[in-house]
Amino acid sequence: MKIYILAVLALAILACESKPKNYVTLTGNVLNSNPTKTITILNREGYKKEIKVNADGTFSDTLNVKEGQYMFTDGNEYANIYLKNNNTTTLNFDADKFNETLIFSGNDADKNNFYIENIRLQEQYLTEDLMSKSEEDFDKAFTDLKTAYTELKSTKTGLDDAFFQTIDTEFENMYKVYKRYHNEKHALLKILPKGSPSPDFKDYENYNGGSTSLSDLKGKYTYFDIWATWCGPCKVEIPHLKALEKQYHGKNIQFVSISVDDAGRSGSFEKAKLDWKQMIADKNMGGIQLFSDSGWRSDFIQAYQIKGIPRFILIDPNGDIISPDAPRPSNPELIKLFNSLNI
Repeated sequence: MKIYILAVLALAILACESKPKNYVTLTGNVLNSNPTKTITILNREGYKKEIKVNADGTFSDTLNVKEGQYMFTDGNEYANIYLKNNNTTTLNFDADKFNETLIFSGNDADKNNFYIENIRLQEQYLTEDLMSKSEEDFDKAFTDLKTAYTELKSTKTGLDDAFFQTIDTEFENMYKVYKRYHNEKHALLKILPKGSPSPDFKDYENYNGGSTSLSDLKGKYTYFDIWATWCGPCKVEIPHLKALEKQYHGKNIQFVSISVDDAGRSGSFEKAKLDWKQMIADKNMGGIQLFSDSGWRSDFIQAYQIKGIPRFILIDPNGDIISPDAPRPSNPELIKLFNSLNI
């Protein structure tokens, strides 16, 4: 009888141990980690989980997930990650060289490493200057990327067609988005060519008091940042813009930020203006800070055909256009442009 009871207990313990876990265990290590760093896991369905990174760069947490593709973010960097309950997934990377060093191990490492290899391919072919290139060069870049992408898939014999289906669809959608933006940018360059007078604005409220018009800015190169307090990508560019202002302090260039905050998101024009002033103070934003007279409906914004933000514009000391869609502060191409102008 004693042996029988022990056998039953052993079977019960084994049954408990073999029961699938309703969570995935996510662990990893971050080199050159910020002491206050967190990483975030999210998806398009609204799932979001922030994980604290320890002082030594390690982290570990459990997440109850619906099997599938998620996004993993580390500050401004991101990568796709495949998660499934009952798995253990480990990732390691250097915070200073995110895409170059990110590597996965554990369950479904083959899927996760494919994601990052695909991102590296995109960075190789979809360069920063792609949108400024001719239509022929643009199409060739995507054709070459698709060939490289197909070759990469052929090396992943352990992954099935069902896994690639979503990624294939994302690739085609990415091409359509890039193509549309490329066409819009080149159409903009025809409407607002280099050397033509910039569209005008008058009496925009200045954060430091009074008002400012475009005519007040003549005499120096002017780099415009069109932004809003609710715009995530706009806020990402703020530290880079502040660094530029410091780097070019005393040079023949001024940095002007124009907010398009309006009642549409804030509830009232007055609240939008308060939000604008509060963010400038909170983030200690420099440069010349202006508030557009009618948000998105401002004549200046409409003339530059701004449909998405952030948007950056560069004009010369005479008020003529150099670029109606200039590189972002975080884009190294901007410094090359400044250098070409001997700023």
